[in-house]
This record gives sequence, structure tokens and C-alpha cells, in this order.
Amino acid sequence: MAESKTPSPIRQHTEIVIKGAREHNLKDIDLTIPRDKLVVFTGLSGSGKSSLAFDTIYAEGQRRYVESLSSYARQFLGQMDKPDVDQIDGLSPAISIDQKGASHNPRSTVGTVTEIYDYMRLMWARIGHPHCPISGHEITRQTTEQIADRILEMPKGSRIRIMAPIVRGRKGEFQDVFAEARKAGFSRVRVDGNFYELNEKITLEKNKKHDIEIDVDRLPVEPTAISRMRESVETAAKLANGLVLVTPHEGKGDEQLFSQNFACPYDGFSMEELAPRNFSFNNPHGACPACTGLGSKLEVDPDLVIPDKDRALGDGAIRTWGRSSYFYNDLVEAVAHRYKIPLDKAFGKLAVKERQIILYGNNGDPLRVKYFNSEGQRRWYETSYEGIIPNLERRYRETESEFIRAEIERLMSTKPCPVCKGKRLKPEYL
Repeated sequence: MAESKTPSPIRQHTEIVIKGAREHNLKDIDLTIPRDKLVVFTGLSGSGKSSLAFDTIYAEGQRRYVESLSSYARQFLGQMDKPDVDQIDGLSPAISIDQKGASHNPRSTVGTVTEIYDYMRLMWARIGHPHCPISGHEITRQTTEQIADRILEMPKGSRIRIMAPIVRGRKGEFQDVFAEARKAGFSRVRVDGNFYELNEKITLEKNKKHDIEIDVDRLPVEPTAISRMRESVETAAKLANGLVLVTPHEGKGDEQLFSQNFACPYDGFSMEELAPRNFSFNNPHGACPACTGLGSKLEVDPDLVIPDKDRALGDGAIRTWGRSSYFYNDLVEAVAHRYKIPLDKAFGKLAVKERQIILYGNNGDPLRVKYFNSEGQRRWYETSYEGIIPNLERRYRETESEFIRAEIERLMSTKPCPVCKGKRLKPEYL
């Protein structure tokens, strides 16, 4: 009886071996390229880089892939000619990206320019399993009872609104939405953050994106109101396809969005159903709110604020204030006196805690500051010290002066966003 032979395992190629490449200006080139590595072809213009990469390696990889398809599928794909080469081993199906001029748009990446990112967003939205960015657990559906229990964890006795977010970031006038809400017996809606009575005329810009929430109920956070709370949650969820928005009654405080579709059962983190727009850093539904999808932020740089670490605070070490800014110098002197920070010691030689106080403030502790009025009389006032960097950041946000903004930008540098770590998307979609 003949012994059956065990088939030999498929040999895994670790290299792409090219022999006798003569496409265009290539002169019978033999070459071995490592697989699964980043390989760069460099050389003078006309030396054959594109002929080797695009017209030989890519062309043969694409041609072999198309030939492996059925005749029906091949009729929809362009057939590439076989390149002028004797042999290529270890080749996989290949893709190529068109050579284009470099884009200086900070929102452009290789993925967006080549439109590959559109397919990736679609894939992630369809086969992705959302996980909570807080606990790491997979996000599951949340019941009406669970949503009501989460509401009861809010400050007892506070009053809330239960709202149905029926329109989120869509364009239109939505007169039919207002009519349906009025017909269903509701009296108020919130449009783009502003409340309106449904018996008044609401006019919206047709080509502008809007958010519309129906005001379903207003009630106190009390265990005795649990039945009414559950009914209102169920009503809101039915109106908004499973979404429930809970806001403070007076409009002060954080809003909470709950979902009967996707919510973490461990810490209650809620999110909307996955869609391609959630994975776009150019869309507000997916972009990191801290950096608006850029992946980086302009931040005040301590090394630019105090460039000369050998200089003392009393000798004008703080570049942005200098020695002529009496108000801020009085403030720094008061801080130094309070925390026993020497004004005649090089800033770089101060203790870490002392430098932190000067740069980032004293956590709001009251401070007594001495100054001299116009008549030369000594006076005192009480304040807190916010710190150099928070002071510059606040002034940068609040100023309407382009000159002041430009001056502060001289003290800033671009750094990876601390929220998304440079990945551009909201934490729940990473």
C-alpha cells in the first residue's frame, strides 16, 4: 500500500524578486526587495524609479490579480498589459496612489487625498464594535429603566428637561417636524440651543445645519417621580429613534445624551449608532472637540515664554511681561513673597514646584498684592494668581485684537492634541 505524502506547506515569501526588468528605460534590472517593509526608490529624474515601481511591480501585481477573477468580473475591470520583465516572484495584489503635488491643507492626509479614507470609514461603520472610552467595555443597548436609573443619580431635587433630539446636524426648514410636534401635543422645542413655543412661527435657514429637540417633560430628580420619568424617557426615545437628551431645567450644567441603541452598561457612556461620518475628522460628529479634527493644537510654550532660564524673575525673565509691566510685576512679587520664591535666582534653578506656581498659578488661593497709587501712596488689594500660561491662553481666547493674538502666537507652538493624542477623532471612535 503506497504511503500518502503530506503536502508541503505553502512557502511564505519574504522578498519580491525581480529579474530582467526592461520596461521603458530600465536596462535588464535584477532586484530583490524585502516584503512587508517600507521601501523607498530614490534617484535622479529619468533614472527609472516610476518605471520600476508603477510600470513594472504595480502593473504585474494588478494584472495577476485581475487574471485570478472570473471572466464576468474581469469585464468590469481594465486589463493591464504584461510589463517587459523576465520574472517576478513573491508578488501580492497591488494598489498604487497617483503622484500629486503636495497639499498644504492641514486637514488633508494621504487617506483623504487618495479617497481611500472614505472606504475605511464605511468599513469601520459597518463592521465596527463600539467600545466605551472610559471603561473599555463594548457598548450595548440601554433600556428605559437603565436610563431612568442614571437620571436618578443626578443631584436630588434638581429639575431637568427630558428632550427628544429629532434632528441632529441636518439642513432644512423642518416645518413638517414642527407641525407634527404641535399635532402630537408638545408645546416647546429647542432649535440650535434656543427655545421656541410651537404656537409661534419658527423660520430656519434652509441651507444651514440645525439641531432640533422636542421638550418632552420637565420634572424633579426624585424617586417619587420614577414612573413619570420612565414614561417621558420612553416617549422621547420613540420620537428620536432611541435617543434621549437630559438637560438641566435652567440650562446650566452638563447635558447627557442617552441611547437605547448604544450605551455602556458599566458607566452609562452613550453614543449614537455608528455611521461613516463618525470616523471623519472633517465632520463635527466625528472630529475631536478639543482640536476640531486637526490632531494638533496651538499651545503656549513655556520655553518661549521664558527663553532665558539663566535670567531671574526680578531681571525680566518673563518675556511676555518684561520689567515695564507694573501690574504683572507687582503680582509676581506678591506670589514670590507668599511662597518664598527668590526673585534674584535664575528661573532654571528654582525648584520644580516654584516654577509650576509661576507658570500655572496657585490654584485660586487668595493673594494680597501691594501697589502704589498715582499719589505715591501704598495700597493693597486681594486677588488670585492664574499663572502666566493660563493668563496668555485666556487672553488669546477672549481678545478681538488681531495684534494681541499675533503677539501671543509668537509664544505658542504646535503640539499633539492632549485629548485625541493626535488621532483627530473623538475618543469613542478611536
